[in-house]
Amino acid sequence: MPSGSARGTGGTYVTAPTRRTVVGGAMAAGTIGLTAPATVARAASGAAPDTARRTSSDADPWTTVLDDADMVWQKMPTTWYEGPYLGNALLGSGIYADPDTAGAVRFTIQHTEVQDHRPEFGSLFGLARLPIGHFTLEPVGTIKAVDWRLRLRDAELTGTITTDRGTLTLRALVHNSRSVMAVEVTPTPGETGFRWVFHPAEAISPRVAFKPVPDGYTGNPPATVEDHHGMRAAVQPLLAGGQHVTAWRERTRSGRRTLHVTVAHSHPRSTARDRALKAVRAASALPYDALAATHRTWWHAYYRKSFLSLPDARLQRFYWIQLYKVASAARADAPVMATCGPWLEPTPWPATWWNLNVQLEYWLIHGSNHLELDAVTRALGEFRDNLSNQLHTPYRKDSAGIPRTTDMQLVNGASVTNGGFAVGIPGQDPPTPEVGNLTWALHNVWLSYRHTMDIAILRDVVFPLLRKAVAYYLHFLTPGSDGKLHLPATFSPEYGVNAPDCNYDLMLLRWGCATLLDSAKILGVDDPSAPRWREVLTKLTPYPVDENGFMIGAGVPFAKSHRHYSHMLAVYPLYEVTWEDPDQRELIETSLNHWVGFEGALQGYTFTGAASMSAQMGRGEDALKYLGELMTRFIQPNTLYKESGPVIETPLSAAQSLHDMVCQSWGGVIRVFPALPAAWRELVVHDFRTQGAFLLSAAREGGVTRWVRLRSEAGAPCVVRHSLPGSIEVHDEHGRRLPYEHVGAGTIRIALGRRHEAVITARGDHPDMRVRPVEPNEAAPRWGLPAS
Repeated sequence: MPSGSARGTGGTYVTAPTRRTVVGGAMAAGTIGLTAPATVARAASGAAPDTARRTSSDADPWTTVLDDADMVWQKMPTTWYEGPYLGNALLGSGIYADPDTAGAVRFTIQHTEVQDHRPEFGSLFGLARLPIGHFTLEPVGTIKAVDWRLRLRDAELTGTITTDRGTLTLRALVHNSRSVMAVEVTPTPGETGFRWVFHPAEAISPRVAFKPVPDGYTGNPPATVEDHHGMRAAVQPLLAGGQHVTAWRERTRSGRRTLHVTVAHSHPRSTARDRALKAVRAASALPYDALAATHRTWWHAYYRKSFLSLPDARLQRFYWIQLYKVASAARADAPVMATCGPWLEPTPWPATWWNLNVQLEYWLIHGSNHLELDAVTRALGEFRDNLSNQLHTPYRKDSAGIPRTTDMQLVNGASVTNGGFAVGIPGQDPPTPEVGNLTWALHNVWLSYRHTMDIAILRDVVFPLLRKAVAYYLHFLTPGSDGKLHLPATFSPEYGVNAPDCNYDLMLLRWGCATLLDSAKILGVDDPSAPRWREVLTKLTPYPVDENGFMIGAGVPFAKSHRHYSHMLAVYPLYEVTWEDPDQRELIETSLNHWVGFEGALQGYTFTGAASMSAQMGRGEDALKYLGELMTRFIQPNTLYKESGPVIETPLSAAQSLHDMVCQSWGGVIRVFPALPAAWRELVVHDFRTQGAFLLSAAREGGVTRWVRLRSEAGAPCVVRHSLPGSIEVHDEHGRRLPYEHVGAGTIRIALGRRHEAVITARGDHPDMRVRPVEPNEAAPRWGLPAS
């Protein structure tokens, strides 16, 4: 096979308040065509997905799987959990029937940088994300039908609204780089009088609807709407200084009316108005198609960074929707995702949560080869001073920690009811000290290092911050009469009681010390704290366990239904206690079964965690069963998720569970197809990023692995459990034999230099190694609200 890639017609060779502001009025009639490809159109109307997925050999595989994964609506969505959503990690919009204006469609307008700036009221009130408002699209007639498609590949909503007076044909996007929403509407003659109406929201923390309000806390003053030479701006002043501004303009071209909307935020200065008006002026000077062209270019390139096709049609579509969702909600230069991403809805959680949510939100970026979305590494590095200056004064010099909740600059605010510090003195203040949150977040950053082998991540973020996170623990470690080192009472997220020797903290502390020692060696640092780190690894008390497996901590058994798996982090995601150690298997299995055996408080991410743990155990059927429970019990029609309010982490972590079934690369070994259920006899993965900075491509055919290809980006040691049966051959990118060494059952070590490739096949086999979608095992409905 030739080296390089050939994309195109021949396939792809794998290589390594209540105010209303009315906008617009009657416009001239017009119409545009929005015809889908025939196979996709048939699928939207209820044809079996194998009809939609089947493709001729000259079809582009990314186009095929993405068209197949498009969400469709042939019923009007009534909530955020049902409707389409658009975003670019800053500006976000959810689309659904307006609950306040009969017969109207709501387009929400929210922005991840819009927050309050009154830290004296804590992160959940005084620093909370603030709602901005929404537009309603108000037809002349009564809506009779909708036919919408969220085109994943273009990140664009298209379709029609049919009323008893005519039809509105629409196209909508949130531009990838301009951060402007554009909605083009083409009405038939009876609907030329449709209108857009903007409804500014009260600038107050959404938490006021759910929890007691701190003394003295009030909402910000109302917005005022201004006219600016054909543009309008809703200017929202903030009590703390500054403002956020929603600016919009509607332009008409050839009967097509296009609404352009943007949001800008400034604090403490009031500069947002000028920036918002400038952005709308520039965008509205362009026709919709010109805006769409540059927007689509980014999205098309984004998806091509990796590929996954599996024979479960529902899950494959779900997976590609998560890739769309995460790029709509995350970018490296955007704020770390809050619990609901850029789509702020009524919620008790209008902040960024660091005791699980952030970690789960970003796991899938590694395997899917999308490190351009890694805001965690950037934010922890940029705002590192805030991680120390929020600790109690004696510990600020050498320690760091992250509170349970923060704003986009990692600030929590004052210690107040329903907010306050989550990092304090273990065993004393606050009542629930979650000391491990920063260490766990740094595990995500360490994963970014391991998947890229970018030494700057290790040197500039992981090592200096992890050193401070561990130093905070070291202030409170004390020797016991047993000769072991012990922790005072800390809090295992959400279990409800503090516990000494809490497993959440012991597990993270052990991982932290081991990682610091490894990092110092890699960086060539002779750190004076290294002897102390070694002492911790030698003398740290064992993890508390009982007959039911891992406990919450010493003297505190796991004895009630609980959605978190924080007491099991050593199993997943730290992989410090693993199934590959026979002595640990009974403990892992007992702990997992006991945890998920308590019904009552289990939530969606319970099942994604259980799926990933099952995948570590090599149990693909169990992993698929847990994902099935998630889909049946928790995932909403548009793949979103809720727990009292909108939360985004669980569906994204389900994509990581799929990754864990397809590939694992912890412990220096790349494991290809480690936990596939028997029904997945066909599977193709391309450019899956692994630890060690390898890009993995592989295919399963007829229930067996057919070929594996690895491209090294960093020249790291290459050990692969390839999963091919029988005798194998290994060649480089030029077809020449590569030497390898057997280091275990089905596991080989290959001397693979930087930018070189290894191809593993059965001896004498010459498989077709093009990227291709696999056929689904059976029909499945599309996501969205397709016709019954």
